[in-house]
Amino acid sequence: MAPAVPYLIVGGLGYMQYKQQGSTGKYNQSVQNRNAEIAKQEAAQIDKQLESDLGRFDNQIVQLQGKTQVSIAKSGVSDEGTARRIARANAEQAELDKETMKYNAAINKISKLETANYYSIQGQVARNTAKAAQLQTITSTGTSLLGMSGYGKIG
Repeated sequence: MAPAVPYLIVGGLGYMQYKQQGSTGKYNQSVQNRNAEIAKQEAAQIDKQLESDLGRFDNQIVQLQGKTQVSIAKSGVSDEGTARRIARANAEQAELDKETMKYNAAINKISKLETANYYSIQGQVARNTAKAAQLQTITSTGTSLLGMSGYGKIG
């Protein structure tokens, strides 16, 4: 049994290192996958926030239009000419602002989804790095064991 002890120690240490590298790779991958999931949730939240912002914006526009109409009526000006041009300009600007909000939300959402993809890729890289380290450990341990037994010697 005594001659086998060094082999068991080297083999055992190699095995422990192999397991630790695998655990580390899986943990790092799970961290990156969680980051990816958070980024996806943030992308979904952008849609909800846009919907809320558009609703609030529409309410503000209705209030503005109402105030404008009341002001025009109080002043005794007819609902033609300048008053109509102001109302049309306000409506056009409101549509432009809404489209800008939608565009910005779409850009932010795309950015979040790209971030999620990046995290997923980083997770896979972490896992592959761990697998490569495990392969290195197996090779190194095997080489050490062969060297100890005399089979690894040349000449």
